Amino acid sequence: MMKKIVAFTPLFGALTFPLIVPITISKFGVNYAILSALLIFSLWFIAMLRTSEMPH
Repeated sequence: MMKKIVAFTPLFGALTFPLIVPITISKFGVNYAILSALLIFSLWFIAMLRTSEMPH
């Protein structure tokens, strides 16, 4: 199960970031797009750190 999460995490961030930010710009403006980009990136980065596998 954990291997699927580890594999899905980079894909999730790489797909959601370019989809959500332009939609947010068009609907709510640049300020909210910057805020959403910061939130998405922060959550993505934390998820990547939490699910990373270090070599032994």
